[in-house]
Formats: sequence, C-alpha cells, structure tokens
Amino acid sequence: MTELEALLMEVRACRACGDLLPLGPRPVVQMSATARILIASQAPGTKVHASGIPFSDASGDRLRQWMGITPDQFYDAANIAIVPMGLCYPGRSGSGDAPPRPECARLWRERLLAQMPDLRLTLLVGSYAQNHVLGASALTERVRDFAAYLPRWFPLPHPSWRSAIWARNHPWFEKQVLPALRSELRQIWPELNEAGQHSDDAQNTRV
Repeated sequence: MTELEALLMEVRACRACGDLLPLGPRPVVQMSATARILIASQAPGTKVHASGIPFSDASGDRLRQWMGITPDQFYDAANIAIVPMGLCYPGRSGSGDAPPRPECARLWRERLLAQMPDLRLTLLVGSYAQNHVLGASALTERVRDFAAYLPRWFPLPHPSWRSAIWARNHPWFEKQVLPALRSELRQIWPELNEAGQHSDDAQNTRV
C-alpha cells in the first residue's frame, strides 16, 4: 500500500466531527499522486453525500460547463483532484448549506496536498476556499482579477444555482473569465483540446 492509499483510507474512516453532521460522516475526495489540476471547493451537498461522487449534482454540471470538459475528463483522478474544504456534508444554515466544518482543513488538507507534487493549477471555487488560501476579500473582485493569481490559482464563484443570477449581473464572467479558464486548463492538459472543440460544436448545435 502506498502512502497516499494509506492516507485516503485514514481520511475515509474519519469520524472527528461525526456527532455534528446531520447525515453522519462520509468524506468525499478525488485525487491521485499525478493530478495536475486541483478543484478546491466548499463541501459536499446532500446528493454528493448520497452518491459519494464529488459534484454529482447540478453544481457539478455547471462547473464542468465552465471548465469546458466532459464528465469522463472531470472524474479522471490521474489529472484532476477534487478536495473540498470540508470533506463531509455539513448540514443546513439559513437558506443554504452550512459552512464547511473547520476540522477537515486542520486535520487533512496539508497532508493531502503534500501527496500531489505535480499540481500546477488550483481552482478556488467559492469564498471559503479563496479565503482559506488567499485571505478574506470580496469574491466578485477576486474573480474579475483572476489574472493576478495565475499561474497557481484561479478563483471562481461557487457553481450553485445562485451563480446563474450572479453571472447575468456580471457579463464579463462568461466573456472574459471562462475563456481564460479553459485556455489555462488546456495548456496544462493539452488532450482537452479535441474534446473541448467537440463540446463547443455540440453547444453551438443546441443553440
């Protein structure tokens, strides 16, 4: 068993805050030692908790569309790692999900990232990931100023249903940020070019 395999077994057996989780613990993570792209997201929702597959919900559909990649590419752990700030569903708070449990980052995050020496780009998806890595600031300004964080980081809004309203109010996101995101991904993973062209053709056909 490799060091990474042993660590993932330890992570998936974690019960550090089990009594605080309404659906119980079920850590959800995707990674490998060869991953070049990291998606640092918020925390699993109820659908992801049920499936055990990261972003197996409408937010995942939207994020894959932003990235311009297929589900098969998205779930290719050899190239893409998905390590949310909170590994388990945290429950509800007000009109949305509660913040990620802080225990996860303290217990696991640095140990997990240390097992991925080939990471070249981290997508900071949502304010919790951005604030953890870059410090507290306004999400909209960070996303608009994405180029200032390259080549290591790429800040994005969380791809919940609310992001559709946010994107309509900030048209520069689709016109400037998303093309740049797809370009960065294809520089790191050139094999995406052909599939990305197919995806664009399919979208044009639907329109």
